[in-house]
Amino acid sequence: MKAIVYRKYGGPEVLQQEELPKPIPKDDEILIKVKATAVNSGDVRLRKADPFAVRFIFGLMKPKKPILGAVLSGEVEAAGRNVRQFRIGDEVFGMTGMSFGAYAEYKCLPEGASISYKPKNITHDEAAVIPFGGNTALHFIQKAGIKQGQKVLINGASGAVGTAAVQLAKFYGATVTGVCSTANLKLVESLGADRVIDYTQEQFTDNGETYDVIFDTVDQISFSRALRSLSKEGTLILGASGLSGMLQGMWTSATTRKKVLAGVAKETASNIAFLRDLVESGKLKPVTDRIYSPEQTAEAHTYVEQGHKKGNVAIAMAMW
Repeated sequence: MKAIVYRKYGGPEVLQQEELPKPIPKDDEILIKVKATAVNSGDVRLRKADPFAVRFIFGLMKPKKPILGAVLSGEVEAAGRNVRQFRIGDEVFGMTGMSFGAYAEYKCLPEGASISYKPKNITHDEAAVIPFGGNTALHFIQKAGIKQGQKVLINGASGAVGTAAVQLAKFYGATVTGVCSTANLKLVESLGADRVIDYTQEQFTDNGETYDVIFDTVDQISFSRALRSLSKEGTLILGASGLSGMLQGMWTSATTRKKVLAGVAKETASNIAFLRDLVESGKLKPVTDRIYSPEQTAEAHTYVEQGHKKGNVAIAMAMW
């Protein structure tokens, strides 16, 4: 099979096309013909080994898992003898977890992985961009217990997680304020935000308003200033924080009435199925900035790394 691999850490140029053996599904696995994947921030961080600590998990000198890609949409081509839920020909989408591997023509996943049937009303390219931002946003929004009538602010509202978070917060009945750049104001408004703040013109931490939940999807706001913009028993979600933010959050949660949520979003098949239902009912829409061919994967990484994408960037693996 064809695959985009990286044999060493570095810039986008380390991504190269190779021919590899086609995987064979185990008894509890399905073989998926990958029709689309996406380039997410996690792919970029692993490719660069940034932070350096990723080397202790994924390979000190070179990558242990040379095929990136944490999300996919495709078709079941084969199934192990113990598989019961999925059949050959089923269209599926979801997440590959720590195995990655979606930058390839084929990927084997356990039947119990974080996958579900693809939404019927969207394409594979659209379906592939739902799981990463959608699952992350859903994990934290459910953990925060966002409910009807709450005031919620989404910082980084035009990114992969942010565009999903705006829509999910509205689904749960919140009054949503999105924070983004001038170029993305209309996009965030179109997703249902009740108010949009242009951070190049105004800092939400300076306007005197408080919020029940602040969801920082991009790790670009002052922790202390964000806390001042929370209500007395509000929740701050650090969706992209490093270790220092997590430690600050633990201390704040332990010593005040305010709550800080951080860490890695749990991937579950039930979350993916829930997102599918929202897409099919029209309550969640995929947001895709650009679609690249597999041969343009390095170019896609370059674009994502610039940090200005609107929503998501897809790779149309079906072009192979």
